[in-house]
Amino acid sequence: MIIFDEVNNYMIKRILVFLTVFIFVTPFFAQQTDFSKIDSIIEKMSARAQKEIVIKDKQMFLDDLSKVLAEEKKYNPDDLELYYLIDKKHNVGEAYVPKGLVRLVKNESYNINRNDLSLRPDVEKGLRRLAEAAKKDGITLLVSSTYRSYEYQKNLFQKWVRIDGLAEAERESARAGTSQHQLGSAIDFGSIEDSFADTKMGKWLEKNAAEYGWSLSFPKGYEDITGYRWECWHYRFIGIPACEFQKKYFCGVQQYMLEFIDMWKKS
Repeated sequence: MIIFDEVNNYMIKRILVFLTVFIFVTPFFAQQTDFSKIDSIIEKMSARAQKEIVIKDKQMFLDDLSKVLAEEKKYNPDDLELYYLIDKKHNVGEAYVPKGLVRLVKNESYNINRNDLSLRPDVEKGLRRLAEAAKKDGITLLVSSTYRSYEYQKNLFQKWVRIDGLAEAERESARAGTSQHQLGSAIDFGSIEDSFADTKMGKWLEKNAAEYGWSLSFPKGYEDITGYRWECWHYRFIGIPACEFQKKYFCGVQQYMLEFIDMWKKS
């Protein structure tokens, strides 16, 4: 009986040691794996991105990333993810149409310049919050372009090819299936001209849009990254946490952040 008890005590101690090691060591290795994953993803990005993305505290970065990904799940789970990467290399199919598109109508929050504008429901709510904030500062936002179908974008791209030639059209217009507008989460504001940047509306958006979850998609000086020239009027709704995350780690460049998140999810 004594020998049996000693064996039992020995086994219990071994089990306790194992559990202690498992509880404390496993998270450490998981953390190191995630740290390595961060490095691996950034190494796959452009040389410029590698220079400009600044992550001094990887654990803090992971904590912030978790919050951003959790925030994304609050938006329509039956549709494409809010941070869906769409660009010259990543597209959506011809048949894709956002779920439950909301038609924009004349209202007291913002102005529209056409009667065929629409957005994802969650994005339209984001637009109202942005517009109401602008109203308080004496600015009435003008919404000029929103959701575009695959066919609409196809015809628009061909129009610009006829006007400016293929090379210039590639800088200014997306091919069908590669436009953020097809996601129903992007808006062109105001005049859709470079001069918009110098208007009261343009300046207000540049200063305040991110506070309400709107990110400038094609910033000045980043054509080599985004594939498009500067568009001071084109904003995409990604939510407040993502805008803060983008500014904190990705030099304020939407493309960097969306590329990183896309690879994080797939790896």
